[in-house]
Amino acid sequence: MTTAIIGGIAIEYQCYGDDDGKPLLLIQGMGTQMVMWPEAMIEGLVDQGFRVIAFDSRDCGLSQKFDDWGPADLGAAFDQIKRGEPVTAPYDLGDMAADAAGLIDALGYQRVHVAGLSNGGAIAQILAIRFPQKVESLTLIMATSGRRGLPKPSPAAAMWLAQPRNPEGSRQGAIDDALATADVIGSKVFPASEETLRTLAVAQFERNYCAHGFGRHFLASLSSGDSRVEQLQSIAIPTLVIQGQDDPLVPEACAKDLCESIEGAELLLIKGMAHDLPAECLETIVRAMSIHLTQVAEPQALADNN
Repeated sequence: MTTAIIGGIAIEYQCYGDDDGKPLLLIQGMGTQMVMWPEAMIEGLVDQGFRVIAFDSRDCGLSQKFDDWGPADLGAAFDQIKRGEPVTAPYDLGDMAADAAGLIDALGYQRVHVAGLSNGGAIAQILAIRFPQKVESLTLIMATSGRRGLPKPSPAAAMWLAQPRNPEGSRQGAIDDALATADVIGSKVFPASEETLRTLAVAQFERNYCAHGFGRHFLASLSSGDSRVEQLQSIAIPTLVIQGQDDPLVPEACAKDLCESIEGAELLLIKGMAHDLPAECLETIVRAMSIHLTQVAEPQALADNN
């Protein structure tokens, strides 16, 4: 893994596949490290000829933290929303999209394919809106436009979202949080084994524990609101929306709205998938992404990248 300095902020990233592969940037979800991308998914995309680029968003994993800000006060943020006031946050999703744009530049690419997961899907949308010259295609997985009036998360998912992640900061706390997360937003039809969940939780904890990054990512999302909704119609690149039909956090209607908001976007609904990437669904996801991406014109890398 390697660190790039983007606008004075250290961003950790990892590349997979041949140097001359078609570049595909993956943007993870809220407070989630890049090591959570399933190996089978990355390997499948590499086998299809892609140069896969994963990274830790700011305030997550091995990228730069904003600990001076302290823990997120989500209660105060929701009060600000109710009063119609701007949400106070250390950064917003636009700043995180600018990090992704800077990483594209740092790697020497003019244009890349982009895939965003959950909150990473929101960042990917903003990236395509603000830096259209850098994005060849979009794949939005378990994402929403953020439009007001869309169905909300289930009560259990909403409660989970607002809770601090592993507040005691322990290894066991990380495991307990992973198990609770899977219980609330994980796929019931394709449940991950407890051993798998424990292994992934420990991998993230031992790689880099950040107690408050998740909450600050949530603040970034809240502070950004639905400001991008009216701009989605400006996106004029091939877009694929992938959505689990059993998702309690991002309901199916959100994915359908996203498709309707981006001209020409295609929708893949996966029965039994919730707000995760079950091993049983990866072949379907990789196949759909490969078909979608290979129908797009070849991205062009800068000469010094070859």
